[in-house]
Amino acid sequence: MSSEIEEIKKALIEAVPELSKNLDSMISEASHHMNEATRKIWLQNAQGIAYLGKGKQIVISYMESIPLVIAQVEDEILTDILETVMKLSSVTSGEVVSLLLNSLPLAAERTGDIDLLRQYLKLIYQIGSKSPRGLRPMLMNIDEILSKLTVSGLRRWAMWGAQAHARNFEAQMEYFALESADSKAVFQQQRKGTLFIDFHRSINFYLRAFWGRDFFIRPSAADFEGFKPFYENHAMHLPDALNDLGDIKGIELYRAMSAHIAAHLMYTTQAISMEQLNPQQMFFIELMEDARVEHKAIKAFPGLKKLWKKVSAQAMEDGKLHPESTAGRLEQLALALMDPKHPFEDEVLSEIRDRFYAEVEEQQDNEKWSWDMGITLYNTLNKSLTRWESLTEISKIRLAYRDDNRLVWASDEWGEVEGGGAPTETVRKHVSLMEMINEIDSELVDVDHDEVWVLGTELYPYEDHGVSWNEMEGIEPISDPFHYPEWDYRVQLHRPNWVTLYEHRARKGDPALYERILDENKQIAHRIKQIVDKLQSVGLQRIRRIEDGDELDLNACVEAITALRMGQEPDPRITMKNVIRTREVSVMILLDLSESTNEMVPGSEKTIIEVTQEAAILVSHAINGIGDQFAVHGFSSDGRHDVQYTRFKQFDEPFNADVHAKMAGMTGGLSTRMGAAMRHAGAYLDRQTSKQKLMLVITDGEPADIDEKDSQYLKQDAKKAVEELASRGIYSYCLTIDQFADKYVQQIFGANRFAIVDNVMRLPEKLPTLFANLTS
Repeated sequence: MSSEIEEIKKALIEAVPELSKNLDSMISEASHHMNEATRKIWLQNAQGIAYLGKGKQIVISYMESIPLVIAQVEDEILTDILETVMKLSSVTSGEVVSLLLNSLPLAAERTGDIDLLRQYLKLIYQIGSKSPRGLRPMLMNIDEILSKLTVSGLRRWAMWGAQAHARNFEAQMEYFALESADSKAVFQQQRKGTLFIDFHRSINFYLRAFWGRDFFIRPSAADFEGFKPFYENHAMHLPDALNDLGDIKGIELYRAMSAHIAAHLMYTTQAISMEQLNPQQMFFIELMEDARVEHKAIKAFPGLKKLWKKVSAQAMEDGKLHPESTAGRLEQLALALMDPKHPFEDEVLSEIRDRFYAEVEEQQDNEKWSWDMGITLYNTLNKSLTRWESLTEISKIRLAYRDDNRLVWASDEWGEVEGGGAPTETVRKHVSLMEMINEIDSELVDVDHDEVWVLGTELYPYEDHGVSWNEMEGIEPISDPFHYPEWDYRVQLHRPNWVTLYEHRARKGDPALYERILDENKQIAHRIKQIVDKLQSVGLQRIRRIEDGDELDLNACVEAITALRMGQEPDPRITMKNVIRTREVSVMILLDLSESTNEMVPGSEKTIIEVTQEAAILVSHAINGIGDQFAVHGFSSDGRHDVQYTRFKQFDEPFNADVHAKMAGMTGGLSTRMGAAMRHAGAYLDRQTSKQKLMLVITDGEPADIDEKDSQYLKQDAKKAVEELASRGIYSYCLTIDQFADKYVQQIFGANRFAIVDNVMRLPEKLPTLFANLTS
């Protein structure tokens, strides 16, 4: 050992006398994973940490942990660890730094990669800087956290908590200690395994394939030991995430769980009374009722027996119950009731199995029979046991896919749902004109009904005076809901189906407004005519200097011959062809119709909505003259549950007086949830076959809504929507009249993808020219 290392050892022992007994052993152990140069750096770093004055434990933790870390990753990590320790020491106590050092061997083992371990170190410092009070409880639970989360999952979980509880220190500590409900929910979402949200649709399709109907399925936080799926409030509640069970994948567990609850919903048609029953008796009745409905399901769909038996057998193997225990005997009985070929030699319980198969065909639709069989099973066991086991003991039976059976017992819900099944959805029935006329006095009396009759066009009474039935009844026609995800930048995840959007029918105004606007803006209209002439969609274009054309290009031929005579290599591109140039452009004009558009333009008698309306009409006039496909839509919002979307003109709709009237009827109100509206507008652009697709967003302010206080949240979501559209070939451009928009509009749309109109009165003049530049 070099003299330099000996000197470092003496300095370490002087600073931390507790190291004197074990330092040589630590160095000897480290020699198995480090060369001499690395050991020297390790000891020098420990000496530097000792001089921080953060206590002796931090040095001891460093000396003990680092050799175990180097056994997993490259020794270059020493520099990163020292840097993190130094920076973290400035924001928290030495005890917390020691907790970090103690967590590093586990983190290295879980990651096995130096870059991932660097990310972990960086994350710890970020948490220490943003939420120093949360760092200690998190590191106290780091074993559980790292056993279930990847580093990226840990980062999303931690950053969500740091952001959500930035000013509430008590809530912050509960979150990082995995004690609060929101912490467990976010943690469950980030954990490894099968997430319910990823397979929701496939589970529903799976059940529909069996029973030819839809079931309502909801995720439920399975964050405690012994969680069982259940049926409540007209919906199945399945765990929001599942780990694999041995070789059985999470999706198979979801199928087994959902099929079992669906069997109850289909075959448990009458509630069972729980009057005068003790918990043990109820348990046995549930066991027999499970067997009855599964028998019926397996009889209809034999493949379910293989699935349920496979899951049960694996759960029993993992549970490892003693075969002589009551729970172990009941497990075997449950399998025997599922499969008559299952070997079952329990002398006492064989009587139950034999009676079950003797009577089940006759009694398979009788819930009362399950009650009798359950009580018989209870009495049979009670007589054979010298000591009756508690419900806690017998509940250890491991049938991992079965629910908690609250569905089978009498409750208020049975009065609302016939046969215990799912509620009946309101049906939207599209009918003909005569059907609607014949039923108008009955079906449209109120809005509380099982069927909604939909007529594709407005229906006018005999003496209409231009007023439709919808307008007279005062009920605005609203579309089916559209659900869209929303990007949460704080956890870097989409919130699935977070926003609900409804399409509203455009109210009509005075169609003569269109002509008045053209008359008032004659100079702009003249400029529009020039744009139309320049961008006419059809024209003949001659393409010169190509190798495989339709005819010779004489100028190119002369140049080629000249090059040959001079001994040079001639250019082979000596032909040309004439092509018909066509424009393939689809344009979506998306208008912000929020409340702020009702404000007056300074120095003018017009409101912002009137100027926006004027600009939309002028640019529509220009695009219509060119011949491009275009649509004009608008949006506003009243929270995430009510984004209101209006289509003034559709792509396949002529730009006629009816559209003019709709655009004249624009009104402003509510808020600006831009991301959801852009996703919905993008869905319409996706259906167009044009090569070039443009979304032109016209707004007077930044994205905002009543239910979101974080000013960055909706901006980041709108930015994500722009990126999603770009990935599908849709170019987004923003024209804003907010003079301070440069603070956020570039963040959302990107550089050179926006324009700010300082003088709102110049918007009608700017918009047609802008469109020409974007599509030329």
